[in-house]
Amino acid sequence: MPWTWHWHPHPSVWALVLVTVGLWWYAIARIGPRVLPPGATVVTPGQRRNFALAILTLVVAAEFPIHDLAEGYLYSVHMVQHMLLTLVFPPLLLTALPAWLVRRLLPGPVMRVARFVSRPLIALVFFNAVLVFTHWPVIVTASVNNELTHFSLHVLIVASAIAMWMPVLSPVLEIPRLSYPGQMVYLFLQSLVPTVPASFLTFGDRPLYAIYETFPRVLGISALTDQRTAGLIMKIAGGAILWAFMTAIFFKWFRTEDRDGIDTLGWRDVDRTLNRMELTK
Repeated sequence: MPWTWHWHPHPSVWALVLVTVGLWWYAIARIGPRVLPPGATVVTPGQRRNFALAILTLVVAAEFPIHDLAEGYLYSVHMVQHMLLTLVFPPLLLTALPAWLVRRLLPGPVMRVARFVSRPLIALVFFNAVLVFTHWPVIVTASVNNELTHFSLHVLIVASAIAMWMPVLSPVLEIPRLSYPGQMVYLFLQSLVPTVPASFLTFGDRPLYAIYETFPRVLGISALTDQRTAGLIMKIAGGAILWAFMTAIFFKWFRTEDRDGIDTLGWRDVDRTLNRMELTK
């Protein structure tokens, strides 16, 4: 049907949000004070703020109008949705979770699995394999045509993104973060890989997703222009977010060295990082 700016809620989204917020509140209000020593900080103001921003990001990505435009009209909005779910929501969520809560969410064997998939090289491969898989034309068509497939793919996307961000933003020592220079190298590599699928989208001479050619056009945007816009969003917006993180990490590293002394976190750590990622011997 033709696109209209008539807002309508998605009950499943609000149910997920209410359950998530309810579990968060119960953990913070009930479980934290019981398992932590008296006087210990259950959650910081910054973690509360980032949790609220994470939930807001989830609602924006999964509710009207982005959800409706992404699944029935414009692939470029589909790409915006994926950027929110992979490059905005996971960093906010990871920085919102107290370490004690993560340890309770990832007991024993689950923590070992999380540690394995969060190893830098494995996390990069996992995330980018999921990225390519979820942008394969057959999978995109299946996602648009079936709500359960759509939801399952989003769960997979978010899970792979959380693994990808762990070497940079892990809240627990059991899953160690890379050193500051290592984090920059890691995110730089991550910024390079999506350029391949982005190039196919941007420079293609015909639409790759037949399903989007069948949808009503919004604002007169052709299917090919829509696809090229999606490729630019993947490359430019995705790269900008990663480079913003790299810049912030650089200045944090600089302040740390300036406070603690030159070379306390020297570039020798880059070689260690590449070894951890199994890119050098």
